[in-house]
Amino acid sequence: MLLNLTINGEQRSDNVDPRMLLVHYIRDIANLTGTHVGCETSICGACTVLINGSAVKSCTILAVQADGTKITTIEGMAEGDRLHPLQEGFWEEHGLQCGYCTPGMIMTAADLLARNSNPTEAEIREALEGNLCRCTGYQHIVKAIQFAAAKMRTSKAA
Repeated sequence: MLLNLTINGEQRSDNVDPRMLLVHYIRDIANLTGTHVGCETSICGACTVLINGSAVKSCTILAVQADGTKITTIEGMAEGDRLHPLQEGFWEEHGLQCGYCTPGMIMTAADLLARNSNPTEAEIREALEGNLCRCTGYQHIVKAIQFAAAKMRTSKAA
């Protein structure tokens, strides 16, 4: 089937097997390997991307279901050499260890911060409930998101 969509601002048209999961399209056809394949059952959140601005686990939908949408992956978060505040926050606040869950965490946090520019710690933890990290106790991830939220609020005020 013909699939037309936009990924990280680039329009694409590709023929895909109608049974292909979006995560495999992103990684294998679009060659954007920052989106990770974790559990493939929607439990871990490593495959989270933004579809039309909303966080979606890309292992839960078929690529053809994303026809006509705008997708943002972790590769689309930075602007040139300038990291997105969430990426910077994970760096500055040590929000990652092995890094496997990090892209999904950042994409989920981007959705949260688009809806709530000043989330509480409890709201951040609730937003991250669908994303698993096996390395950390989540405290640094929460701090990274708080860092990004503050930076994004400051840049909007300027």
